[in-house]
Amino acid sequence: MTSDRYDILHSTFYWKVPAQFNIAQVCCTRWARAHPQRVALRCVDEHGQRSDHTYAQLQRQANRLSHALRGLGVRRGDRVALVLPQRFETAVAHMALYQMGAVAMPLSLLFGPEALEYRLQHGEAVVAIAQASALQSLRAVRSACSGLRHIVTVGLAPDAAPVDRETSWDELLRTQRPTFAPIKTSAEDPAVLIYTSGTTGPPKGALIPHRALLGNLPGFVCSQNWFAGDDAVFWSPADWAWTGGLMDALLPTLYFGRQIVGYQGRFDAMHALALMQALGVTHTFLFPTALKAMMK
Repeated sequence: MTSDRYDILHSTFYWKVPAQFNIAQVCCTRWARAHPQRVALRCVDEHGQRSDHTYAQLQRQANRLSHALRGLGVRRGDRVALVLPQRFETAVAHMALYQMGAVAMPLSLLFGPEALEYRLQHGEAVVAIAQASALQSLRAVRSACSGLRHIVTVGLAPDAAPVDRETSWDELLRTQRPTFAPIKTSAEDPAVLIYTSGTTGPPKGALIPHRALLGNLPGFVCSQNWFAGDDAVFWSPADWAWTGGLMDALLPTLYFGRQIVGYQGRFDAMHALALMQALGVTHTFLFPTALKAMMK
């Protein structure tokens, strides 16, 4: 790009933010209507089992979860904690919460009881949707989190004993309707409550509005060679519970109606290269330590 072209681009650039805007509508609903069979997520679990999920499937499951969360008392503006890895249910939970006007509160699976307790209390989470591996830590702090009314568990063994105010994901969604009337949200309405790491004091919660996705897109496309191809497949080892994984991987990929890979295993350089080759990954976001390991 010549300096003249850059000057023109720079001087004419602006963000067009509509008064009404919802992340779920632009990242899922519009694609589910226009291209229902287009693949949205390609998921690989820690055992190497693969599963593809279309935008239509993502929308239907999000609709079911929205109904289920309403049944648990979740209302507009309520915070719901998501203690989940890169899996289909994580994307479903985000879309379900956004379209019902609730606030997603992503939390890392690496958090121990103390870190979870602080964020759950401070964020006033009313429900937690969690991977089964996080259940022990959540149970350990539940009595201290008076606002936490229910836990929804993903990946729980079918023969696990039921516990009061806990429900498995499959059981919760089984009888729910696959259609849902979304709430209209303004661009200023809150969508995500995400916490800093806490390296310079107590973790700080940043309440992010729906419009923040639009603000983040220019940086995303510029870092991804404009991310224009119909065959684009994105993957990043960045945890979807962090800003990088959520705002620079999951949500912008879905915004453009492309495929994103969700991998649940631990990062390994050789396995990452094999995964990218096997799934035809064309675009990625790699943190420096990952890139250095893969270049050896």
